[in-house]
Amino acid sequence: MVKNFIFIAALFLAFHSFAQDTILSQREANLVELLNDLRAAKDDFEKDEKNALFYQYFLETLNEKSAYTYSFSQLKSVGVIDSPDGLLRIINWNIEQDDETQKYYGFVLKKDERKDEILITELIDNSAELPLRPEEILTADNWYGALYYKIIPVEKGSKTVYTLLGWDGNSSTSNVKLIDVLYFTGSQLKFGSPIFKLKDQLLKRVFYEHSERAVMTLRYEPDYNRIIFDHLSPEAPNLKGFYAYYIPDLSYDAFVLDGTKWVLKEDVIGVNSKEDDEKMQVFVRNERTGKIEKKTIKKKWENPEDENLSGTPHVAVTPEGQAIEETKDQNDLDSKTLKKDKRDPNKLSTTLGGKKKRKRRN
Repeated sequence: MVKNFIFIAALFLAFHSFAQDTILSQREANLVELLNDLRAAKDDFEKDEKNALFYQYFLETLNEKSAYTYSFSQLKSVGVIDSPDGLLRIINWNIEQDDETQKYYGFVLKKDERKDEILITELIDNSAELPLRPEEILTADNWYGALYYKIIPVEKGSKTVYTLLGWDGNSSTSNVKLIDVLYFTGSQLKFGSPIFKLKDQLLKRVFYEHSERAVMTLRYEPDYNRIIFDHLSPEAPNLKGFYAYYIPDLSYDAFVLDGTKWVLKEDVIGVNSKEDDEKMQVFVRNERTGKIEKKTIKKKWENPEDENLSGTPHVAVTPEGQAIEETKDQNDLDSKTLKKDKRDPNKLSTTLGGKKKRKRRN
């Protein structure tokens, strides 16, 4: 009798799960149609109109049972990322405006294991009213809009804060990579925490602006407990401070986790990641045709010795300790020696990439 009851219960749960997946699958198909209409919109007014329909239907869908674990893989231009601890999910997307600035939309889903509930928080992009590089703690309805592509949990006492890596298509001439922090106070979501240490400074979030024509890598390396990224330099000395002309110089800096703080180190060693196939898709304007098109942003590491890459020559050292050092004769760059290097790759020294004013939205 007990075995029959267990079998019936398991059958009921399987059927219920199948029914939920069917509902979510149909809703996802509807979302795809709404998203296609949004991406085909011709002007800002039509984009706002189409996005309102997509946004509301998406919010209703997220209230469906099992939506927290549903992949939404058919929504190709919407980011869906989950925290490694399984307690946080961020869903967000961008819409490029007629003036080539960006608007961002999204939801944060937080799992409460004790109550077996999912808290859904709407993100309201308020960048137009914020300082150009806000330094204060922000809330969900006063959000510096961005597309997030990585969540890194950091234990801080009895609570967990989540470090976020993100992208902002700042303007027609420059993009921004940023590192922020998300956490909850009760049920209230907040952004920003003083855990980024740069020499004598503690920052709540960090911004790096660079040329729109360049690709800046900003990624997390769990094996070395660090966030590693391209160091940015101006294309020419006289362009110092004009961050739309900053590009990677083929050297790398990193924030290394030290307890509860991310400590900036400069000239660290970059290695190819096991996640080289990671990509993020955004929608931006084609300068030649004027049309809005899908753009794939690569986040993979490039070999700093690749002759096809432009920039200042930089010799990388592997974290395992093999170093390639130039000989004392600087006139003969081809003459190099291999030498063991026992230094910790995270303890080599730092510079903060540049900041630039962000184009305000009307």
